[in-house]
Amino acid sequence: MSEAAVDRSRRRGRRGGAGGGAEARRAARGGGGIGQNPFITRKIPLFEPLDEESLALIENNAETVLEEIGIEFREDEEALEIWKQAGADVRGERVRFPRGLCRELCRTAPPEFVQHARNPARSVTIGGGNTVFAPVYGPPFVRDLEGGRRYATIKDFRSFVKLAYMMPAIHHSGGTVCEPVDVPVNKRHLDMVYSHLRYSDLPFMGSVTAPERAEDSVEMAKLVFGAEFVEANTVMINLINANSPMTFDGTMLGALKVYARHNQACIVTPFILSGAMAPVTPVGVMTQTLAEALAGIAFSQLVRPGAPVVMGSFASSISMQSGAPTFGTPEPALVLYGMAQLARRLGLPFQDPGRPGGLRKRPDHPADGAGRRELRPARRRLAGRRTDFLLREVRHGLRPARHDADAMRRLRSDRKRPGHGRAARGRSRQPFPRLRPHPGEFRNRLLSFQHLG
Repeated sequence: MSEAAVDRSRRRGRRGGAGGGAEARRAARGGGGIGQNPFITRKIPLFEPLDEESLALIENNAETVLEEIGIEFREDEEALEIWKQAGADVRGERVRFPRGLCRELCRTAPPEFVQHARNPARSVTIGGGNTVFAPVYGPPFVRDLEGGRRYATIKDFRSFVKLAYMMPAIHHSGGTVCEPVDVPVNKRHLDMVYSHLRYSDLPFMGSVTAPERAEDSVEMAKLVFGAEFVEANTVMINLINANSPMTFDGTMLGALKVYARHNQACIVTPFILSGAMAPVTPVGVMTQTLAEALAGIAFSQLVRPGAPVVMGSFASSISMQSGAPTFGTPEPALVLYGMAQLARRLGLPFQDPGRPGGLRKRPDHPADGAGRRELRPARRRLAGRRTDFLLREVRHGLRPARHDADAMRRLRSDRKRPGHGRAARGRSRQPFPRLRPHPGEFRNRLLSFQHLG
């Protein structure tokens, strides 16, 4: 064979002949199915910013809140009757708990459990030393190249479910990956649960927007997994938010009862903006978060002892100057790490919103977002200033937690009953000593440099 013929043969091999090439690569991609990384079993040390004294203090304060102030269970007579039979002090819709009652009830919750997927190879173990990644929950808007920022549709919802299914590092299909507003609310949950079942074989979340919709989710799961399997195993996990401060409403209680009775998992998550719905300091926020979570988790165990449950925590803060939510600050990160420690002490799985440096749905942080969007020409000039800003945030976040006696006095006060936000006022509402410039001040300084260079 001539040298030219050998060269042509080699080129055919590279283009997809018997020797491999593009055609072989396409065959490998098309014939091997979707590759999936297993859920993570952590083998690194835990980050624990709170010492034993701080943890014991928060736990004691949470018991005081449950005993003296209590939690409101609204619009659910059955829930109030269940608490009466358990030995709680029920007056109207307010439930006060003997010290230690909620913690004792939580002992029946499993420290870990398996959530079964439609594809058994993709089932996940939640709790223990395991980490499971899931998509975002609840955004009302989406963005694409054609339509820009807009309300989501069911087509978008299906696309996100498919994308999560295709991503090897995602272990879970999630729940409300976006809100499909083009489908009527009374049947939206059916399309959403169907999309998770039809377009993915990962574990998924059910609907919690009404008890009847939770029942529909369970019935749809039974069509796929079988009724007996669903009653004996966990195939769904579901988000139950406390209506902070210190309130559970009838919608969330109804959904929690449905899922707990069918042995399906619930993530009990207080949703708190510190300074508006809780004290402003991290210790005060952790105290209230723990009290609310203990009440919800204990209630799930009264409904069905041994029902799988996860402790969750969502905390952000508000500006003490404007009252607007602020994202990316160090206090919520400290709350997150502290709540994880408290969950481990209870022997419960823990859910966090996935913000290792604080909540950042988009780059709202002035030094992060404004520095990228507005100051590309002046970045070198401001590099030192920006680094100083971020380092002071790190220093702030690494401060030890401290007892906030004033926050406990406010929590004990009955002048504001559960379910009512507290206005930011007076000396007790001031945040930690400010270690960084005011966001508006810093942004103004950045804007003055945006035309340099």
